[in-house]
Amino acid sequence: MSDKGKIFLGLIVFIVAVTYPMWGGVFAKTPAPDVQLPDGKCIESRDYMVANHMNMLDEWRDKFVREGEEIYIASDGTEHAISLTKTCMKSGCHDNKTEFCDKCHTYADVDPYCWDCHVAPDQVAPKGGN
Repeated sequence: MSDKGKIFLGLIVFIVAVTYPMWGGVFAKTPAPDVQLPDGKCIESRDYMVANHMNMLDEWRDKFVREGEEIYIASDGTEHAISLTKTCMKSGCHDNKTEFCDKCHTYADVDPYCWDCHVAPDQVAPKGGN
């Protein structure tokens, strides 16, 4: 009596179970969230910001906190304050964390640590109110 068939079947089941997290998402097509920029222009191009915004924010943090730089010069020559709240999340840009940041971060299954230090705009008490 040979158990080769059972062993082979067991190995197949094991390989499928172990590798499922890597290939399982291939068949689940969830459309990316549609996030609109207010005027169609950010500090850099949309494609650049989608791919590199976290690297940019990390660089900004280091330049501002460690080197004292306060101005970022974009590829088109425009100057912007190195500030998450004064530049990126100012009124009219990305001022709604739930509708802008959280949609993409949830889709990408990432948990950024920005809000460990920064206060989200929708968490700030209105001026002059109770």
